Amino acid sequence: MLYWLYPLREFWTGFNLFRYTTFRAAGASITAFLFCVIAGPGIIAWLRQLKITANNQREHAEKIHHLYKDKAHVPTMGGLMIVGGVILATLLWADLGNRFVWLLTAVIFWFGLIGFIDDRSKLLAKSSKGLSSRGKFMAQVLMSALLGTLLYLDGNFDKGLSLPFIKHAALPLGIFFIPFVVLVLSGTSNALNLTDGLDGLAIGCTLFTTTAFAVMAYVVGRADYAAYLGVTHVHGGGEIAVFCAALVGASAGFLWFNAFPAEIMMGDTGSLALGGALGAVSVLLKKEMILVIAGGVFVWEALSVILQVASFKMTRRRIFLMSPFHHHLQLKGWPESKVTIRLWILSFICAIAALASLKVR
Repeated sequence: MLYWLYPLREFWTGFNLFRYTTFRAAGASITAFLFCVIAGPGIIAWLRQLKITANNQREHAEKIHHLYKDKAHVPTMGGLMIVGGVILATLLWADLGNRFVWLLTAVIFWFGLIGFIDDRSKLLAKSSKGLSSRGKFMAQVLMSALLGTLLYLDGNFDKGLSLPFIKHAALPLGIFFIPFVVLVLSGTSNALNLTDGLDGLAIGCTLFTTTAFAVMAYVVGRADYAAYLGVTHVHGGGEIAVFCAALVGASAGFLWFNAFPAEIMMGDTGSLALGGALGAVSVLLKKEMILVIAGGVFVWEALSVILQVASFKMTRRRIFLMSPFHHHLQLKGWPESKVTIRLWILSFICAIAALASLKVR
């Protein structure tokens, strides 16, 4: 919205700042952060008043129930704070004439809505079970397939799979681009959801991953930078940097309250929204494979669950004491804060590696 003020530079040169992506990205990040920090106490009090607290007593997880006894009265659905901050900052600072802005806004809203319905179902049922796995997955597929179809029908959008470390290399996907988009969005949202098990863990890793994508969005949105680095140029991709910056700010703002010991949890409202948004960003930037590197912690958390289930079904033996992996570390005796900070460090390194991949070609 503020982007449209830059023509007024004829009256005051200061309005020219709204023309620059970097300035608007900074503004979006600060706005989202301030929204979360200022609105946070009120939202937390409201959720407590409504007794919207998480049920951490999950089936087949009795071994860790004692670790969560102090979290019984911590409100959940904090994702409302994150999604609200991101959408507000994006609509305020991004170029609303850019189609990517509306696509990303729709994705984060829809995936947040799925999470909200799931969280609400758990609260009404007073259990850890919300929407059925099938219902949740189909809702994710619906938006992912819609995004994939819109991009597939866009003659100006590259439907190939960009390969990292090789200049201008892409694998043509054709009609299979649509199910590929479904795989990326649903996979990322569920991986982030699995990571959200400790105070500050998921949101801290999201902060690092999204910061890396904000930088990449700015790079691929500039034809000169993209040509120099040999990466796919995405026309209009610079506005994705504004959205990513809003995600960074909202993540930092939410972490203010979610850091150990947490005053609020994001719930599926936040984890599914953040995962869906990150997946959509990677698709729009043609950096789906880089997401595997930047979101390495999310990938490993999801992979630990897959390996655990596969191992038990095939050999009746478990690889980890418990999955996802952060619970394995807890049962090894690591304090919650230590597990979180160590995985933050790994996420930071993964983000650096992802950015380095832009030059390694």
